[in-house]
Amino acid sequence: MATPSADSQRVFAPGIFRDQVAIITGGGSGIGLATAHELLRLGARVAICGRNAEKLEAARTELEATAAGRPDAVIARPCDIREPAQVEELVRAVIAAWGRADILVNNAGGQFPSPAQHISPNGFLAVIKNNLVGTFHMCREVANQWMIPQQGGRIVNVIANIYRGFPGMVHTGAARAGVENMTMTLAVEWAQFGILVNALAPGIIRSSGTAQYPPQILERGISETPLKRAGTVDEVAASIVFLASPAAQFITGATLRMDGGQSLWGHTWEIP
Repeated sequence: MATPSADSQRVFAPGIFRDQVAIITGGGSGIGLATAHELLRLGARVAICGRNAEKLEAARTELEATAAGRPDAVIARPCDIREPAQVEELVRAVIAAWGRADILVNNAGGQFPSPAQHISPNGFLAVIKNNLVGTFHMCREVANQWMIPQQGGRIVNVIANIYRGFPGMVHTGAARAGVENMTMTLAVEWAQFGILVNALAPGIIRSSGTAQYPPQILERGISETPLKRAGTVDEVAASIVFLASPAAQFITGATLRMDGGQSLWGHTWEIP
């Protein structure tokens, strides 16, 4: 089945995010980088962060080409979201540079396929700290430094297809389920401040992340997806843009499943 184009310029009004600032974790590649491109094209200024400085620098160069004519529209800054002090400094630097932080996309994550009994305590904890604890650090800091005082903002948390358990990746399944619950909790607590908090749950996506997995895992997931194909990072980015846009201004605490129907049918992993 052919993969359709996900060109946000044909869907969203040009300039819809003009004068807005977005922070994207894990913005150096994959879904995060695709989302940065889409928000830039639609008028936002974008700050990306990650742990790999070389990858971030390459992404910054790429994004500056997208933002041609707006030389101050991109910030790329190393940050380990597991470290609260680094998160605080990142958010402070973005607000110092641009005066605001309207959108937060929590995309950073990391995991590895393994039967549960073979995951070490340190391996399990590392994934929980990155995917769950790091997401909380980002939400808390952006809310306290900008969104709560300014009475508004959008947070989009990228999770995963966790709806029939996550055999083969128990660590990230537990972390992503925690983020989904946190999304609902923050949506209720922070509604009084005009902050909308939603999640996006991609299924099988061809990206730099899934490229690291054994090919048979990806192909099996595609074969058991009702639409019989993988999604693209551009399609995920378009869904994130929707949740950050005025079209979603009465949506909060929700999770958009963007998985070609995979959560309804089939298996995710074959466990040895």
